[in-house]
Amino acid sequence: MDKIFLNGLSFYAYHGALKEENILGQVFKVDLVLELDLAKAGENDDLSQTVHYGHVYETVKYIVEGEPLKLIEAVAEKVSEAVLKQFPQIKQLTVKLTKPTPPIPGHYDSVAVEIVRGRNND
Repeated sequence: MDKIFLNGLSFYAYHGALKEENILGQVFKVDLVLELDLAKAGENDDLSQTVHYGHVYETVKYIVEGEPLKLIEAVAEKVSEAVLKQFPQIKQLTVKLTKPTPPIPGHYDSVAVEIVRGRNND
């Protein structure tokens, strides 16, 4: 399956299990892998035969910067649901949601979840 990658999307939001996270907010990073057939788009140089990744970005932004949730797992799930609903040509997608600076003690680069979701009826 062909793939479109959207890497390092950055948003400021208020997700987290701790009260301080809901008040102060923090940066969240999102990486997406969209799996779909890109043959016709490539052959015809036609945007209507692919996914407009600017529109995908806006969908992700709406979810991530929207209603605060406790878990990044829940944010990733909502992103996958919204993208699959809005872009029917996508057969499967991978959503990686990264919290670069979670309020936990220790030394690390970040924490993240990654989920893979697809269509059940294909």
